[in-house]
Amino acid sequence: MRVISLLPGATDMVAAAGGAGLLVGVTHECDLPPGAPLVPRVTATVIADDAPGAVDERVRALSAEGAALFTLDAERIRALSCDLVITQALCDVCAVRETDVRALAASLSPVPAIVTLGATTLDGMLADLERVAAAIGSPREGEAAANTIRQRMLVVHERLRAAAAPRPAVAVVEWCDPVYAAGHWVPEMVRRAGGRDVIARPGQHSGVTTAGAIAAADPEVILVAPCGYDAARAADAAVALLAQPEWHWARKRRVWALDANRLTSRPGPRLADGIETIASILHPALFAAPAVGFARNISGH
Repeated sequence: MRVISLLPGATDMVAAAGGAGLLVGVTHECDLPPGAPLVPRVTATVIADDAPGAVDERVRALSAEGAALFTLDAERIRALSCDLVITQALCDVCAVRETDVRALAASLSPVPAIVTLGATTLDGMLADLERVAAAIGSPREGEAAANTIRQRMLVVHERLRAAAAPRPAVAVVEWCDPVYAAGHWVPEMVRRAGGRDVIARPGQHSGVTTAGAIAAADPEVILVAPCGYDAARAADAAVALLAQPEWHWARKRRVWALDANRLTSRPGPRLADGIETIASILHPALFAAPAVGFARNISGH
């Protein structure tokens, strides 16, 4: 089977189910497991890597025009003669639009099968993982991978329960200009990590908020995890945020920057790393320090 993945989280799912060798095309954002063969990139973005405010302005302008934020390399995809395409229908800002994928797939010969992912919760992500595994002919491997993630979450839960750990109030910032509260699966990640998300609800879309609204929610811990950023860029964004007058109150709180690209942005197996990392931040006496590169402590800046 020849598989094209148009979502980094889907690429991780294929790899988790033992199918990395089946991938013949991935996105420009995908990073394959160490030792995996190089795979052609079949997408690109029209959004420049710019300041958060400029990115948001460009995204809004293109969205208003009905223009795509990501492009497909149609010629390369045709040449790859794939059997299966994995895409998504959750967020046109985060990945290629499903409508564009289906239009291109319909022009291919033979027409490949399409699996569309759209999870907004952790359980939904696990179901998607098993669907992807079944689609590539590895249902048992997919079930095993999903169960491994469930077991990792259970380990965190049992340790928190055994310690009767209190649940600190948490705010997760998904974008800094404008400020977005992280939604979808992130509030559930916070809960499973032993916290209480005080600015968002599980399963709901991420939404614009303000420093004042977050201050009113009185979080004890603020996690700055701009969508797609690594820990270094997230740390820079967090420091810049705290330097703004309207964020003066947050300088006395516990503030951490997360590698959102690996831990919170992509709905796939790496969300387990995100839960464990958040647990280590919220409950340092119960869990080992975050893995190097996953998070940075910004408190005191």
